[in-house]
Amino acid sequence: MSNKNLQILSRSLLPLLLSACGSGGLLTTVGPDYQSAPLLTAANWQAPQPKGNNLPIAHQGDSADLSRWWDRFQDPVLNRFLAAAQQESASVADARARIEQARANLVGADAALLPNIDSSIGAKRSSSSFGGTPFLWNQVPAGLQSSWEIDLFGGLARQEQAARSQLESRNASWHDARVSVAVEVANAYLAYRYCEAQVHIVQADTDSRRESARLAEIAGKAGFRAPGDVALAEASAAEGNRTLLQQQAQCERSIKGLVALTGIQETEVRKLLTEAPERVAKLPSPSAFRIDSLPARVLLQRPDVAAAERDVAEASAKIGVEQAKRFPKLSLSGNITPTLQNINGSAFLLAQTWAIGPTLSLPLFDAGKRAADVEAARVHYQAAESTFRSKVRTAVKEVEDALVRLDSAGQRLPEGRKAVTGYRANFLAVQQLYQVGLGNLIDVETARRNVLSAEMAVKELEQEQVSAWIALYRAAGGSWDGHENARKVDAASASVSSNSKPEQPDQLLNHQIDFSEGKL
Repeated sequence: MSNKNLQILSRSLLPLLLSACGSGGLLTTVGPDYQSAPLLTAANWQAPQPKGNNLPIAHQGDSADLSRWWDRFQDPVLNRFLAAAQQESASVADARARIEQARANLVGADAALLPNIDSSIGAKRSSSSFGGTPFLWNQVPAGLQSSWEIDLFGGLARQEQAARSQLESRNASWHDARVSVAVEVANAYLAYRYCEAQVHIVQADTDSRRESARLAEIAGKAGFRAPGDVALAEASAAEGNRTLLQQQAQCERSIKGLVALTGIQETEVRKLLTEAPERVAKLPSPSAFRIDSLPARVLLQRPDVAAAERDVAEASAKIGVEQAKRFPKLSLSGNITPTLQNINGSAFLLAQTWAIGPTLSLPLFDAGKRAADVEAARVHYQAAESTFRSKVRTAVKEVEDALVRLDSAGQRLPEGRKAVTGYRANFLAVQQLYQVGLGNLIDVETARRNVLSAEMAVKELEQEQVSAWIALYRAAGGSWDGHENARKVDAASASVSSNSKPEQPDQLLNHQIDFSEGKL
């Protein structure tokens, strides 16, 4: 092809190339243009907020605020378990794989907008005869082939939009998986420390029962206690020991659960749990925080809500993809094939061939398949919208539930501690009367059970309070990261802008958070 022909071809293809790099079809872009629609939510939370004027608000569109929340537990054992679970979690690994798959889909969608070029080289030796002496023909072709679909009606542009929305959704889902793993591990660690605390309470109660049984046995042998009192004291000691063994077995099961979640060897898990005596049988102490008083802003912080919204955008774009299939398709193909050849060992000669031309395909009859595909895409979009609305309702419920749990535990704890003080004073008084011969053992054991039940109830309330803080962290869209460099923005997977703020409390879909991909 001459230079002049190449110049003419390049000038004719330049507008098409510029169109392909744009955001729509050359003639028009079919299908709906997705826009984030306002979604009404309550103006304020119905449940009471955590009390405290100086509490930080989490996390106002910056997930790093809540990612540092775990450090405020000041518990390196918990941090170690969180980091290990992050690496070992199958759900996190699966979410990361889905990101890579979505990125590949986006690369493919971008590539479909531009020409593809292939090269080939070959060699061929043949013998031919036209009724005379055969001659040998050697050929060495080397060529370039190219094909390009011109996006007349925006189907390829819609496919690119769908792929980009899918990648953004997968990134948000990855963050949601990491949050879920962090919460699961934190609750498992809390369950073990709670179990340890229960063992300490039951151990003290069992020791008291054993001492009472020992003294009753001595008094019984001396004739100062009836055989029935001695038998009751021994039964009480046996019951306490049974409860202790049962509680210890529960703690062993909790250790097995931590091993399964973190992938750390059991010997190391046991070492981590016991190497700091000041943390044994002590519940972790979380740092309090407040959430934004506007529900819409809190919901924007949740990666699962962001993922569901991006799924709606993807479904919207796919309507255009299917609609474009009902319109004509224009493709341009061409090739350049220079060939070195000779006959019967003569000098090689260069033969050049090239070809270029458009192909226009028109859909004529498909028995309604393309129309059905468009309708299926519309139904899928409606389903995605329904799923998104359901996610929002679930998110509101989870925040409200966590706030109610937190408030309820805070109100009940002082009352529970008062009950422990009163029951303990009663037990000591009844026990003293029994020791001087003015009471009976049944009253002592009843008072003992009241003290044990009250102490266990207080510890349960303390555990519930910490669990409620963790639940609020999860409901507020918390994020957790074990590495400083895990929050680097990947340009290929950057999703929603972090600069815009909602103009109204009920505007939910204005993107605020950058659920960018981190590095594991």
